[in-house]
Amino acid sequence: HVQLVESGGGSVQPGGSLRLSCVASGYTLPMNMGWFRRLPGQEREGVAAIAGDGRTNYADSVKGRFTISQDNNENTVYLHMNSLEPEDTGVYTCAGVRAWGTWCPSEYHSWGQGTQVTVS
Repeated sequence: HVQLVESGGGSVQPGGSLRLSCVASGYTLPMNMGWFRRLPGQEREGVAAIAGDGRTNYADSVKGRFTISQDNNENTVYLHMNSLEPEDTGVYTCAGVRAWGTWCPSEYHSWGQGTQVTVS
């Protein structure tokens, strides 16, 4: 039974940076993981994903600003967010996925509780 716990959210000014953490328990990384966000009034959207072999994938809206990484020793997946914009404000959640290459939320499992990011 995989459990994921996110942390690292907070309030930051435009142009600032945050690092989100997603700690996995009940399973040993690496595994395919993704970060999603739900912006106010919008559907959940995929932001970044990392495969167990290190491949990464990003939504166009965050390319060049966000970086996903995986520390197997810490059993943690990180989302490094730079050049944050007010449009990045939302709840960020991590989840695992069996098949690489999909942003479909129904394909993901073991969702964490989310961490709030506010850029203003």
